[in-house]
Amino acid sequence: MMSYEKHGFEEPQSHEPINSLVLHDHQFAEIPTSDASPNSFIDPPSYAEAVFRSFDNTQTNQHDDDVSTSAPSASHTYLKISVNDPRKKHDLADSVGSGGKNYLTYLITTYTNLPEFNGTEFSVRRRFKEVVMLSDQLSEAYRGFFIPTRPDKGMVESQVMQKHEFVEQRRVALEKYFRKLAAHLVIRRSEDLRAFLQVQGDLPLMKTENVAAVADSRGKGGGDLVRRFKELRQSVTYGWGGTKPPLVVEEDKDFLERKTKLQDFEVQLSSVSLQAESLVKAQQDIGETMGQLGLVFVKLTKFETEEAVFISQKTRAKDTKNMATSSVKASRLYRELNSKTIKHLDKLHDYLGVMLDVNNAYSDRSNALLTLQTVVTEISILNSRIEKLEAAAFKVFGADRSRFQKIDELKETLRVAEDAKNQAVKEYKRIKDTNKTEFERLDEEKREDFFGMLKGFVVNQAGYAEKMASVWETFAKETSGYAQNSS
Repeated sequence: MMSYEKHGFEEPQSHEPINSLVLHDHQFAEIPTSDASPNSFIDPPSYAEAVFRSFDNTQTNQHDDDVSTSAPSASHTYLKISVNDPRKKHDLADSVGSGGKNYLTYLITTYTNLPEFNGTEFSVRRRFKEVVMLSDQLSEAYRGFFIPTRPDKGMVESQVMQKHEFVEQRRVALEKYFRKLAAHLVIRRSEDLRAFLQVQGDLPLMKTENVAAVADSRGKGGGDLVRRFKELRQSVTYGWGGTKPPLVVEEDKDFLERKTKLQDFEVQLSSVSLQAESLVKAQQDIGETMGQLGLVFVKLTKFETEEAVFISQKTRAKDTKNMATSSVKASRLYRELNSKTIKHLDKLHDYLGVMLDVNNAYSDRSNALLTLQTVVTEISILNSRIEKLEAAAFKVFGADRSRFQKIDELKETLRVAEDAKNQAVKEYKRIKDTNKTEFERLDEEKREDFFGMLKGFVVNQAGYAEKMASVWETFAKETSGYAQNSS
């Protein structure tokens, strides 16, 4: 904040207040007009009269704003999660012989009317380690979903927790993460999230199993066999005569096309994000430079006022003061505009995070396909071994019993492998169906988010440009005498 009072200037009057509201289903800036025409948002009486709304849902102390929404599908349910009040705790049990270590806990408050939860408002204290555990549980239980990525742990918490910046950044990142989880129509109803938000005290270490894979597990050791097959991957040799098993490849053309388009989108998104950062930096530089210009004119005005003897000198001092005030006003407007620009264009960074979620879902699908391929490979190897042993047994009259016993053991293993294959096929199909649903959800949300981002960005740029023009227009009128004298 620049100091004007000490130079004999009053603080420049701020313009009409910019209301900070929260949008839910359609985030955009509304401009009041006398009619309700479709083009009213681009043809208002004045952009400077626009009602600029906050696009980052920064209100966290109220939950009523999430209850009301214009979306029919969400008009009766809501889930709002806020993260506040970080506190330092000392953990003696976590560090033997070193006197323990410090860690932060956060107050996580939930407001909801979802029937899965016991109550409508409740709070728990959680540490970041428990957030990591929740993230791992969701990743395992909801394979194929575009699950929001948790904030990184980054540097060692105990070394930086004294810094207010780190604590606040972590709090904001966590709140953003939980907001994304709450917005996901499937994840918001998960048992893991419900327990995290409601169970008091420390959470026990829970082993989460895949919601679909275990339910259909059949045969002795079937589930374990699938996990073993998954670990083996394609390192298993074709061996036993070199028989090459049938390949299981991705044949979903629609999925492959979507994947390619999203990869291109990610590249373009990265480029646009860099340009957005350059724009923010440029606006910040202009605002700071304009502010410095105002301070220089403040000093010049002080000099002119002290040295003024004639009326013309006093007039010049007054005009210099007006120049200083106008520059400082313009600097303030640039800072406000830049703040709004950051809020709007931050959506680009959000979607870079979404692309990471999408890539994680791709990995789930690839792993499921690889698991299926490994099972198919193992079945092919078992069939080949059984055929060879049976052929050798029938060639020798009175073959030893151990050979037939080995054949029976291989057939039992083959039966278990067939069960594992069926389970792997079901899991792969479930992930495919999940991917399709998630693609549709992403397309819809992306259209809404980018429309809101661009509309808000354009309206704010136009509105603040008009306000700045008004500042300089006023100054031009105040100094119009110079133009008349020069003519």
